[in-house]
Amino acid sequence: MASRRVRFTFEPELIKEPVIYRIGHLFDVVTNIRMADVDETVGWVILELSGDPDEIERATAWAEQQGVRVDPLAGDVVEG
Repeated sequence: MASRRVRFTFEPELIKEPVIYRIGHLFDVVTNIRMADVDETVGWVILELSGDPDEIERATAWAEQQGVRVDPLAGDVVEG
């Protein structure tokens, strides 16, 4: 089991898409929003994903395929 914090950045057309909700249903990970902001030009969220490291990788790869920019945060993985 691992936790990874990432920053998702959404373009305006993706802000209303339920990407985080879908990650929780498509992949065996728990999503926990730590901080977020949105305006008319961009949306972003600091998201903590918990689960099997391979499943976290699959979830973030899927998000990128949806058009979300995914940036890892320094010191983001906590195993235990």
